[in-house]
Amino acid sequence: MVEVRTVLAAQSKLGEGVLWDADREVVWFVDIKRHRLWHYDPATGSNSYAEAPDQIGWAIPAEGGLLLCGLKDGLYTFDPEAKRFEKLMAVPGEPAGNRLNDACTDPWGRVWFGSMDDSEGTASGRFYVFDRGTIRPAGPDGITITNGPAVNAEGDRIYFTDTTAQQIFVADLSSSGVGGARPFADTGALFPDAYPDGPVVDAEGHVWTGLYLGGKVARFTPDGELDATIDIPARDVTKMAFGGRDLRTGYATSATKNMEPSDMTDYPDAGGLFAFEAPVAGFAQAKVKLG
Repeated sequence: MVEVRTVLAAQSKLGEGVLWDADREVVWFVDIKRHRLWHYDPATGSNSYAEAPDQIGWAIPAEGGLLLCGLKDGLYTFDPEAKRFEKLMAVPGEPAGNRLNDACTDPWGRVWFGSMDDSEGTASGRFYVFDRGTIRPAGPDGITITNGPAVNAEGDRIYFTDTTAQQIFVADLSSSGVGGARPFADTGALFPDAYPDGPVVDAEGHVWTGLYLGGKVARFTPDGELDATIDIPARDVTKMAFGGRDLRTGYATSATKNMEPSDMTDYPDAGGLFAFEAPVAGFAQAKVKLG
């Protein structure tokens, strides 16, 4: 049994992209639909949000004190001191109806991210890699809702999530590129009414995923077997990250955009940021190399 607490009642419509910023010792996460980039300081409880120019899927610390962010129309930098967004580049070939959704770094400072149809009805999404100022397609395509990717500590495995199909895939990774994706976990067979959302890998190489419509996070072994679940006091759990100085605090984001008033009665803390003492640590995430 793990005690889960609400640490920030953010009332997010679509909370996502949670991660730990080791330099600043704060948690970053986004509310995609309300265009908000949140920060939360666990030492003091202080928090605030910056207004993004459009829907924002993720924000990752980069070299030079900036954050690299994925917005609807491309990549932006964010200066936390000035609270200023600046567009860096568009994603070549992306349909106008798509937006960026989730991302991670690998040990070489590359950013792996996915796009998706903003209306969640067309399989127009795919995965990309941002590598020191260039973007190229990398990983699966033809996906309606992409989530992840997530990379392990050694940098030799990367996980891609096809949320609508209730599937997580894995591929071999190296400094030179990515291999072909193969099945890792069929979450639909285990949680038929829930959908795998944002994944993260822990220090032992196990994969954690939020379960949208599932009310929990689930942990899978490196072989794709279900290892454990932790109940979260929100129906639509979106993403998890490891934080704190020892990287043993689990943080999870959640959403309310598909909930009715009766659902909110059952889950009054939905849309919040949650925390719990994790049974295993995460590992330090590499900063983005911008150039």
